[in-house]
Amino acid sequence: MGDIDFQAMEFAYEKHADQTASELARHRVVVVGAGPVGLTTALDLARQGVHVVVLDDDCRLSTGSRAICFSKRTLEIWDRLGVGQRMIDKGVSWNVGKVFFREQEVWRFDLLPEPGHRRPAFINLQQYYAEGYLYEQVRQQPDIDLRWKNKVAGVVQGDDGVTLTVETPEGPYTLHADWLIACDGARSPVRKLIGQESHGRIFRDRFLIADVKMTADFPSERWFWFDPPFHPNQSVLLHRQPDNVWRIDFQLGWNADPVEAVKPENVLPRIRALLGPDAQFELEWVSVYTFACERMDKFRHGRIVFAGDAAHRVSPFGARGANSGVQDAENLAWKLKLVLAGLAPDTLIDSYGAEREFAADENILNSSRATDFITPKSDISRSFRNAVLNLAKDHAFARSLVNSGRLSLPATYASSPLNTPDADAFTGRMVPGAVALDAPVQARGEPGWWLSQLDGGFVLALFCLDALPDRATLQALQALRMAPVPIKAVLVAGAQTDVSEAPADLAVVRDDEGLLAKRYDAQGGTAYLIRPDQHIAARWRAFNPEAVAAAVHRATGRA
Repeated sequence: MGDIDFQAMEFAYEKHADQTASELARHRVVVVGAGPVGLTTALDLARQGVHVVVLDDDCRLSTGSRAICFSKRTLEIWDRLGVGQRMIDKGVSWNVGKVFFREQEVWRFDLLPEPGHRRPAFINLQQYYAEGYLYEQVRQQPDIDLRWKNKVAGVVQGDDGVTLTVETPEGPYTLHADWLIACDGARSPVRKLIGQESHGRIFRDRFLIADVKMTADFPSERWFWFDPPFHPNQSVLLHRQPDNVWRIDFQLGWNADPVEAVKPENVLPRIRALLGPDAQFELEWVSVYTFACERMDKFRHGRIVFAGDAAHRVSPFGARGANSGVQDAENLAWKLKLVLAGLAPDTLIDSYGAEREFAADENILNSSRATDFITPKSDISRSFRNAVLNLAKDHAFARSLVNSGRLSLPATYASSPLNTPDADAFTGRMVPGAVALDAPVQARGEPGWWLSQLDGGFVLALFCLDALPDRATLQALQALRMAPVPIKAVLVAGAQTDVSEAPADLAVVRDDEGLLAKRYDAQGGTAYLIRPDQHIAARWRAFNPEAVAAAVHRATGRA
């Protein structure tokens, strides 16, 4: 069976009972936008039992490759939502990147140099495939009501939610949402309807994107050229995608005419200059884009929350756009679930703003620096860049200054109000606010992965590397399931630990290779509290039920 042509699919408008209801239809959550961020948000909420209405003003998925680089962290999130493996199976996995200056390779880097990770640093996958796989997963969720050709045309906020006016081919109707999540893109109609704007910087440069179908023996790596002989004084990026499609980005300069630039007679000579005059290829898609780094001042406005490009936008080099949007979705979904269930105050949603606004600022900073390096704005800055590139071939210090796009990494919420500060000494990266690292484990006698044990709720990991805890500790761990906010306890056993006496209803994994303990700087008795979005909430050298309860209280916005 061949792949589905997601670009050609059209979804029929269907009239909904809400349109003719005698009373105003009321819904807990309405998501606007059926792109990667909106669909991920809806899936995450639905898998936690929250009914979601998704409104989209179109009847199609995206066309053209658009976002193509999906990071390890995004894949881990999609794993939890049941679509990660499908993305991997179709995508082109890669860890290695190369940087060229003129005719020479000056730097090679490996984004995942150590073994023991389930997912690669990145996959390349056309956005229409990512959206298509998310859409098919959404169709299997009875708690998601996806409505095509439903355009939000009016928004009125009240104390208890938002009233929407929705336009359809059969006329307008209104509905009420306790919470409205705007994932409606960089031009966000919802943002405009409430009188908000994004602020930031528009860069005076243009790039041409060309999707080229061809058979080539280039490796699955990221290749970036500064001032190559086939495109002098500019930059070029080459990526491999599935289906023998290659993504090529050509820097054009600010004075390029975007209408003329996309014409085949102007695109084809650029591609032949790169590939050679005899190269055989087909041009699949072409577009011109301008760099922008900007965000809204605040991501939460009453009962309206913004995510993805609607909230923030970055230049494409670094793969920070779609990846940060998916991380927005994961950050928001568990918090909104707890608020709707009455297990947390609605001020918990303020922490979504605090954490994801921080992440957006980090992405914008890195993206702006990359853009300034790629597109120098003065002779002095160009001379500095070229000197760095010349030195990078032979000197390690210069390689750290080369910036062809610092590639996306998940933010560490080091200053989050949800963190419980360390009271004990630790080393390593697993600080409160960091995203949990994966490692191979044995679960139920089968090889598995640590992140697969984190099931979308709070998890308390207790490392019992030499022996099981005493009976009182085991009983306290089992009691965590009955806490107001339930906590799943997982015993992490070392290679020599006898787990035969562990309670049958307590999860046990074996860290036979010791990688998990090493990555978490764990000793016997070390405990980690991990949030539903797999960020570290707290850690201790010894398990204390009262300390865990206080940390959960804090992590759910009740401190």
